[in-house]
Amino acid sequence: MAALVCVLLPTGGLTGQARAADAVTYFVSPTGSDSNAGTSAAEPFRTLAKAQTAVRAIDKSTSGPVTVTLAGGVYRLTKTLAFTAADSGGGTAGTVWWKAASGQSPVISGGVRITGWAKSGAAGGKAWSAPAPADLDTRQLYVNGVRAQRATGALPVKVTQTAAGYTTASGDPMAGWRNPSAIEFVYRGGLGAWTEPRCPVASVTGTAITMAQPCWNNSTQRVMRTDDSGRTVNLVGRKSITESPTAVENAYELLDKAGEFYLDKSEHRFYYIPRSGEDLTTADIEAPSLDTLMASSGKASDMPSRIGFQGIQFSYANYTVPNTGTGFSEIQATYQVTGTNGYATQGLCDFVADGTCPYGSWTKMPAAVRFTYDRNIHFDHDYFVHLGAAGLDLGNGSQNATVTACVFTDISGNGLDLGGVDIPQPTATAQRTSGITVKDSHFYDIAAEYHGGVAIDAGYIETSAITHNQIDHVPYTAISIGWGGWPDKVKLPAQPNYSNNNTISNNLIYQHMSLLDDGGAVYTNGITGTSMATGEHVTGNVVHDQLNTSGGHVLYTDNGATYVSILDNAVWNVNVTPWGSKHGNYTLNDGTYDPTDIEGNYWPNGPADYDSKGVLIQKNHDITDPDQVPSSLIAAAGIESSYKAILDWQPV
Repeated sequence: MAALVCVLLPTGGLTGQARAADAVTYFVSPTGSDSNAGTSAAEPFRTLAKAQTAVRAIDKSTSGPVTVTLAGGVYRLTKTLAFTAADSGGGTAGTVWWKAASGQSPVISGGVRITGWAKSGAAGGKAWSAPAPADLDTRQLYVNGVRAQRATGALPVKVTQTAAGYTTASGDPMAGWRNPSAIEFVYRGGLGAWTEPRCPVASVTGTAITMAQPCWNNSTQRVMRTDDSGRTVNLVGRKSITESPTAVENAYELLDKAGEFYLDKSEHRFYYIPRSGEDLTTADIEAPSLDTLMASSGKASDMPSRIGFQGIQFSYANYTVPNTGTGFSEIQATYQVTGTNGYATQGLCDFVADGTCPYGSWTKMPAAVRFTYDRNIHFDHDYFVHLGAAGLDLGNGSQNATVTACVFTDISGNGLDLGGVDIPQPTATAQRTSGITVKDSHFYDIAAEYHGGVAIDAGYIETSAITHNQIDHVPYTAISIGWGGWPDKVKLPAQPNYSNNNTISNNLIYQHMSLLDDGGAVYTNGITGTSMATGEHVTGNVVHDQLNTSGGHVLYTDNGATYVSILDNAVWNVNVTPWGSKHGNYTLNDGTYDPTDIEGNYWPNGPADYDSKGVLIQKNHDITDPDQVPSSLIAAAGIESSYKAILDWQPV
């Protein structure tokens, strides 16, 4: 019998099932062809869509690892590359990776190249012009990878605010401007020191400026509470814009400085004043056209999983909603009030008649790359740059995702969004945003247009870590986490939510809060867990050069912040107090404070040590010089040594 068995075994000594499954690699190049086999670098596909179709056809339960290799160059998308369950890895294939070819720099672009530039008579002969695609609307233009500024200037006339907009004492010069309905008013600090709302002009006639709707009502008629609190029902910011615009944008007549542009949509033409050294006859000039570059299906029943992206630059995504009557009526961190009756109902739940729930669910700015309801999505050494809204959104139902050694820069709004604010208490596990790790990434020059944006913004999330990142040169807050704490302002419990076990650790943050007020390096709002053990932990972060003097703190516990531990951080060269404050415990409403633990921090002019009514503050170190901070604490903060090369990365 033994002899017979030996005869029946294959001569190779291994059964077919025991052999390692063969790896599958597809190749893509902007110079390839979708009629190619795509199985070698010599015969690559041309489009990402073709490669996606090929990957979907693979039986990943039996194949080896699956990789899509992208050659350098620009991959221009005309529609969003959508990922569904059909794109998932799994089985023996593991994670399906979309990777840059070794030493090459692929760019996934939503832009169109603008050519045909010639000198024009605009701006006293300083401007050049070029035709724009007939259907193009955009708020950005990039010249050789440098963001241009929409034509901007001061309001040219004194105005008095009215219910519909403004009046002027005499004729308004803007009435004679080209395309007055394209003009946009900007209000720095207009709905709270942390905001910069924007509303378009609808018309200018004689002495009347009529503002576009619903932006104007949403920014001037927010509903006040009926008690004596003097607060709006949304408890965030003011009832109304009251100051005159701090700037006027998007007017042909304001085009006067090098680096400014104007898109005349009526004649489908760009105007631009070159900067020194720019040759528009040879420059690469890009205008965003496509809003979303990549996205998941957004359905829990069709979720992608085990997909990775490595070495890819995502650029030139568009966002034009603020050009419409919706405008940009900001609440906080680029969330907005929208809708015809938004000011009276949106996110106000049972605080008002016909309010929409849950409380505080306002409109989120979209991202160029967006995944919701997904599992194990990975971004590794990817680059989010030249984008018109947010960069990357790992939203509701995103679980076990990683963002490692990525770069976020030159983004109009938030750099990275985690979770959402519309599902504080999920009814299904699939709705929870959990297990996200963001590490060793560089965020800088974020919120380039919407200055109330933040580098990393997290709503309701759990068991997630933001660690060893570097965040610098941002106009407002670096990391914002938590939501729903505002009822604390009127002595009501913060909104219950599922947030728990989140850690913000060993980040290096500096030169933030450069324009707006009432923020900080790490800003926390609302309930963060169910105990000190499961609450938010802010540890080992190094923060310096927060020089804004008009409001806020550094490690900021704001409204309803509960179960927050701020431990062993270092802070220096700041013009505000390092820690926010304790808050009344309006859940128990027994005279105690929301539990908070503040220990072992090195900072100047910090709070005195005390333990009072549930707030423990002890063993902090009052310093006058950064040399008093342990060198080991400073060395441990920021991007770890194996990833520091991303600090030298430059966009394509």
